[in-house]
Amino acid sequence: MTDTTQRHPRGGLYFEEFRVGRVFRHGVTRTVTQADNLLYCALTLNPQPLHIDAHFCATEMPWGKPVVNSLYTLGLMVGISVYDTTMGTTVSNLGMSEIRFHTPVFDGDTVRVETEIVGARESKSNPDRGIVDFMHRAFNQDDKLIGECRRQGMILKAPE
Repeated sequence: MTDTTQRHPRGGLYFEEFRVGRVFRHGVTRTVTQADNLLYCALTLNPQPLHIDAHFCATEMPWGKPVVNSLYTLGLMVGISVYDTTMGTTVSNLGMSEIRFHTPVFDGDTVRVETEIVGARESKSNPDRGIVDFMHRAFNQDDKLIGECRRQGMILKAPE
């Protein structure tokens, strides 16, 4: 069977390739470290002890250890999807909604992501683009759902 998918030179899919119901099981995974968590918190000026203070977590929090910042987890959900979907074809992210975190991520957890196409329509104002709704779902190494996010992106159409 011949693959007729037209990809951007960087590897991303054009708008026409996104069909509602299509699911991508991304091959890229990421084992999260406490260094990732500390760096993310430092870069975003987030001093929350839940994320950066092991003693506080061990003595005052139910998990007993630092929890990875949920916005870092959100970034992984979207970032991991880029290789298989929108590398070079995203014009802009239009919004994110339905963001839910179901279980925390800890140092040493490995994150994998699946993306389902839940909506696609032509852009009304830009004829060379379409709008795609992605539902990203992240899982840990035990296949436990970590979190999910619906994202809407403006995607280039294939060149004529």
